[in-house]
Amino acid sequence: MSGNEPFDPTGESERHIGRGMFEEGMGPGSSMAHLYRGEVHRMKFWRERLDRTTNWAVTIMAAILTWTFTSDNPHYILLVGMVMLTVFLVIEARRYRGYDLWRSRVRLLQENVFANALDPSQEIDDPHWRRELSEDYRTPRIKISFEEALAHRLRRIYLPLLIVLLVAWLVRITAFMHGTPWPASASIGVVPGAVVSAVVAVVFVGATLIACRPRTWQANGELRLTDVDVWSDVDGHHD
Repeated sequence: MSGNEPFDPTGESERHIGRGMFEEGMGPGSSMAHLYRGEVHRMKFWRERLDRTTNWAVTIMAAILTWTFTSDNPHYILLVGMVMLTVFLVIEARRYRGYDLWRSRVRLLQENVFANALDPSQEIDDPHWRRELSEDYRTPRIKISFEEALAHRLRRIYLPLLIVLLVAWLVRITAFMHGTPWPASASIGVVPGAVVSAVVAVVFVGATLIACRPRTWQANGELRLTDVDVWSDVDGHHD
């Protein structure tokens, strides 16, 4: 291509740039390999930030559960634990959006460069991937909404943790409150137990709706429930 010809990302040679990825002349020291390695490193760094937030959330939840059922500590400590988990959820959802930024680039390279280099007989996933990646490097953009990020972290981590605290709270205000029936046993100071119970119910219904409502997922490459035994299905060959 001469310098005066326009760049056509759908052209024959431009479309199949990944086919020479593993040739001897483009070994591990090539620019593409360094680019990919750098994106994987940044994705790994943000993945570790997510894991640290989750570890703190689980540690605090375990401490609160242990302290609440020790001696005669008040039941609302468990509600404080739910608030703390919600704070960690918000922090982790924000970090997840950053993590998805790097992961989406890694998946774009995997799908359109490495997959094409390994099997050039298949068409590339996106003929405009070079332009899209170039635009993302020029102007990085968050790929998923905050609500979707919340849904991801709720489904994977936080909704089960919150349910554990909810069950513990229900046990605490029923089985451990002798002589005080529910909903009076759920009261906090001057706040009636019925009001406290209603607020907790609304919060959990809202969290469940966010996590489980039907949607088109925008996160690129997120794990989905599928048949994990797919290696033997390539070209219909089985051992």
